[in-house]
Amino acid sequence: MKVKSRLVKPFAHLVARQIERWSKTAIHDQEAIRQNLVKRAASTTFGKDHDFSKIKTYDDYKNNILINDYEGLRSYFDRVKKGEANILWPGLPRYFAKTSGTTSGAKYIPLTKESMPNHFGTARNALFNYYARSGHGDWLDGKMIFLSGSPELTETGGIKTGRLSGIVNHEIPAWLRTSQLPSYATNCIESWEEKLEKIVTETLTQDMRLISGIPPWVQMYYEQLLDRSGKKHLKDIFPNYKTFVYGGVNFEPYRDVLENLVGERINSLETYPASEGFIAFQDDQSEKGLLLNTRSGIFFEFIPATEIFNKNPTRVSLADIELGVNYAIILNTNAGLWGYNIGDTVQFVSNNPYRILVTGRIKHFISAFGEHVIGKEVEAAILAATASENIRFAEFTVAPQITPPDGGLPYHEWLIEFEKPPTDLTAFAQKIDHFMCQQNIYYQDLIEGKVLQPLKILALPKDSFRKFMKTRGKLGGQNKPPRLSNDRAIAEELIDLS
Repeated sequence: MKVKSRLVKPFAHLVARQIERWSKTAIHDQEAIRQNLVKRAASTTFGKDHDFSKIKTYDDYKNNILINDYEGLRSYFDRVKKGEANILWPGLPRYFAKTSGTTSGAKYIPLTKESMPNHFGTARNALFNYYARSGHGDWLDGKMIFLSGSPELTETGGIKTGRLSGIVNHEIPAWLRTSQLPSYATNCIESWEEKLEKIVTETLTQDMRLISGIPPWVQMYYEQLLDRSGKKHLKDIFPNYKTFVYGGVNFEPYRDVLENLVGERINSLETYPASEGFIAFQDDQSEKGLLLNTRSGIFFEFIPATEIFNKNPTRVSLADIELGVNYAIILNTNAGLWGYNIGDTVQFVSNNPYRILVTGRIKHFISAFGEHVIGKEVEAAILAATASENIRFAEFTVAPQITPPDGGLPYHEWLIEFEKPPTDLTAFAQKIDHFMCQQNIYYQDLIEGKVLQPLKILALPKDSFRKFMKTRGKLGGQNKPPRLSNDRAIAEELIDLS
């Protein structure tokens, strides 16, 4: 019986109507949120330190609040971690979302009573909106799985602390929890490989209808299900599985491999969650990009990515964005993040409503020769090169080779783990290089000017990236391999493991 989907359907349509309404009032809502954030936090330590009481306009806001990262706010975070109240936001946080950092070590991102609806409420609204607009709600009548981190929590200064995906597990309502897998005990297993075995055992005989997770780890789940069952395709195990929810990485590089494992094309829903805030979600299956979450306690700012390391970069609110520009996204939130650079870059593909593409990470780029190649460009190039050929890849990353061991001009080295390799690797490299020149005019100029030679491909053995992630303690959960970097540290580590 389709009990849950029928009961939820009216509410799903209500949510869809609400989203459509606020998507048309984004500029007004953003200004209202900015003013409310300043008003609510005026008496906090941060608010007093930055003269919130004198902030009236957006120009005042920019003058009083500089762009920060975790290190820039560390002194405030450390006080909150000690249990001090009213530091970045009134009161104490409800949770700390603990994330791993490269330069800052572990980061403790506050989640407040006011910010929690942004995380769980947006996830729910994205799914209900998808149901209302697509008609696909059968996932409510079977089982669903969210491949996430452990829900176990510790305490930091009296504040419950854990991974964001684990914290969200505690916020799932009882009526939905009965459909959720895996079990709590299995979800608490820290070893991804051990956890995956248990997940397969618990789900293999269930009526799975919705699967959510980071594509490379979902691929591992699919493969183990097929290996355990002896079936050829996932549709033979889960005939009612029709909805895949993902976020954090571009699905397109994984689509062919995952859909080959499933045995058919399935519906998908893209989301853009982060520990700092739920930023955007796919609101329309027929439109490009993700709807910016402009009415959920976050005031967004944007800095052209080419200026992010400047002393005085251009800094604009939503009202002044331009389509097609690669921006660093800056958050100001009701969890007490101020001028916070999360390290991601986005491009707007629409301003009616405001929809974005996630284009990469500020630190994940190649500009060893002034080309400033970003994640979106390398993904687009390899997808274009494989579109008309029977070639599939599991993962790839790109690094500069500044001093080639055999001499000659420098080049970009593509380290690719193939599922189905090309018959002619050199010809395939030339094809990717052609599309790279189309994606990035600076790269094209360097190739044509004989500053760089065309890219070269190093084919890696199967499971190279999984071994790499395992050695870094980042196997499973919400972790994802970097697509590119401006040095050879990752490339050399992959080569050593191969």
